[in-house]
Amino acid sequence: MSNIRFYDKVVIVTGAGGGLGRAYALEFAKRGAKVVVNDLGGSGSGEGENSRAADSVVDEIKAFGGDAVANYDSVEFGEKIVETAIDNFGRIDIVINNAGFLRDKSFTKMQDNDWDMIFNVHVDGAYKVTKAAWPYMQAQGFGRVIFTTSAAGIYGNFGQANYSAAKSALLGLGKTLAIEGARKNVFSNVIAPIAGSRLTETIWDDEILKATSPEYVVPLVIKLCDENSDENGGVFEVGASWFAKVRTERSKGVAFGVKDQVSAEQVASRWEDICDFEQSEPALDIGSTFVAVGNMVGLDLLAKKDK
Repeated sequence: MSNIRFYDKVVIVTGAGGGLGRAYALEFAKRGAKVVVNDLGGSGSGEGENSRAADSVVDEIKAFGGDAVANYDSVEFGEKIVETAIDNFGRIDIVINNAGFLRDKSFTKMQDNDWDMIFNVHVDGAYKVTKAAWPYMQAQGFGRVIFTTSAAGIYGNFGQANYSAAKSALLGLGKTLAIEGARKNVFSNVIAPIAGSRLTETIWDDEILKATSPEYVVPLVIKLCDENSDENGGVFEVGASWFAKVRTERSKGVAFGVKDQVSAEQVASRWEDICDFEQSEPALDIGSTFVAVGNMVGLDLLAKKDK
């Protein structure tokens, strides 16, 4: 197996001043990439800003002979981050959407600001950075984009309605861009990392923090961003040296026929069958949904109307 290298490639890593972002930036640089180290320098709850975090990582990269430049803009101004890449290195090949923070509260106690701040960074930020980089990737016929979801975004989690909703939005964004970018060799994948950080150091002991080191997540991202990788539209859980692909499963379901109306009572009477996964199949895409429904009711939902 040949070594994965990123010579002549330019990578943007958002939230790269510490934790996972720092680990990504260092590894890409060690493998030959030029790196834009983006970090606003805010707190774990998204407040304040400081240039020291990004500068420190750039210094680390330059110390071992790597090439990197700092950017201190919020991801809400993604075009400025991409401008930094273009102005300094002339291109952009890879975007790692990593920036984020938490504002955990139960839904009862959550304020509009708690919701808006999370969406502004996690969703709007990932959109703005990727949107600005997209034309360059499309034009050059190569690009790799990583979106960061969370187990909370996949399954939900108490006290994280804002964070879970935002992370779920990134699942949809990542999967859609995988479809739209495929023909131009611009691939998008989504990861749900389990990694120790400043956000978890107050709740996990040292043994768990060591086992969930960001370094155990980095190999997956490096693999997905390799120019020889054909993985596109995947969703992966990763952490503590464990790597797994996640997919949606669909039960066989029940079809009552489309000739007559169906009542709620009929649905209730077949509830166990509707929720039975004994004969389940992977739910891969929108087309597979239409096929599954069509097979059950005897209709071709993918057929186009005759002109």
